[in-house]
Amino acid sequence: MGDKENEKALVQLELSTDEALVLFEFIARFEEHDIKPWSEIGEQQVVWRIEAQLEKALVEPFKPSYKESVQQARRRISEASAANE
Repeated sequence: MGDKENEKALVQLELSTDEALVLFEFIARFEEHDIKPWSEIGEQQVVWRIEAQLEKALVEPFKPSYKESVQQARRRISEASAANE
């Protein structure tokens, strides 16, 4: 695959709603605290695009119970991880 083909090829990721919610909150914390962990503008663009896609897919960030939903999602993910160890 050439560079132009790589540019247009899409990669599809699958996340549970809990995983998407935790990832969205993780990214949002960087912005909230004005932390810029990227070293290149391309990295920033990718993070912003992921955040925008998560924002479109999730309803929880717009609910009053958002913070509680994130905490519950983190707990469920942690419990599932501990059960698999």
